[in-house]
Amino acid sequence: MIVSWNTTNACNMFCAHCYRDAGVKADQELNTIEAKSLIDEISKSEFKIMIFSGGEPLLRSDILELVEYAYSKGLVPVFGTNGTLITSGMARDLKNAGAVGMGISLDSMNKQKHDNFRHFPGAWDGAVQGMINCREAGLPFQIHTTVMEWNWHEINDIADFAVKIGAKGHHTFFLVPTGRAENIEEESLRAEQYEAVLKSIMLKQQEVNIELKPTCAPQFMRIAQEMGLNLRFGRGCLAGTHYCIISPVGDVQPCAYLNIKAGNVRETPFSRIWQNSEIFLTLRTMAYKGKCGTCKFKVKCGGCRARAAYYNAGDYMAEEPWCLYGFERSK
Repeated sequence: MIVSWNTTNACNMFCAHCYRDAGVKADQELNTIEAKSLIDEISKSEFKIMIFSGGEPLLRSDILELVEYAYSKGLVPVFGTNGTLITSGMARDLKNAGAVGMGISLDSMNKQKHDNFRHFPGAWDGAVQGMINCREAGLPFQIHTTVMEWNWHEINDIADFAVKIGAKGHHTFFLVPTGRAENIEEESLRAEQYEAVLKSIMLKQQEVNIELKPTCAPQFMRIAQEMGLNLRFGRGCLAGTHYCIISPVGDVQPCAYLNIKAGNVRETPFSRIWQNSEIFLTLRTMAYKGKCGTCKFKVKCGGCRARAAYYNAGDYMAEEPWCLYGFERSK
């Protein structure tokens, strides 16, 4: 099971798609003592992988202390970061603290496009240098790319770059209109293009020796099965069943893009929220509506619950809007 903690709302960038609307540190972010208590609860709830994300997690002054603490509790600490703050020294310190993997964002092979999207001059060069610093420190890393209308044709090129630079994987995140991303909803892929890109990624997986994984596109599990691929993943959408996210101030929600509060760790221990929250219990029924409810891939895929909610007036159990399987949809 995987948990993601947005360690801070502070960020050195102002990315167009940020679900957290990050930039400035939030009031009343969890302090070090509260963070360690949260880590205790996460470990108690039998989670295995803990993602330190943000905002930009490397802006927290206690981040190494918290990584070391998570590692001591048997968790596997990994990161979601823009990569620009991973100096040679930071890469070594992270590895020594117990971090086992860094997810570094790279959205285009065109430096200017990436920098413009991130609203940060030098973002591309900084991310790539961060990758190099990780590689030289022996700290594994993977590339994260948000897929949209303007960069979908670059996905396989970025995968090739990931191989070349020494990444362990390339994870592609399909845009869900949440936070600032609502302003660029029209840049998200629609059904036919969505399906074509997923097929292209699965074909590319047969050519490269690193892991290619679509995220927020659970239909890749169905497509992989149809193509005869044997992937290590057990399910597409993990929201509320094998995954959840915690905000900088302790709010718990099923995933980054399904902005529905399940509880707050300052008011209720995380383990109780995970076990008893109504939204988690509902998601675990898999009693989906529409075509998702009758689909033979319901268990393996699950449909994107966040995208279902966005396009169905908040109904997170509704059918996934951008799936072609058994659907008659226009572009």
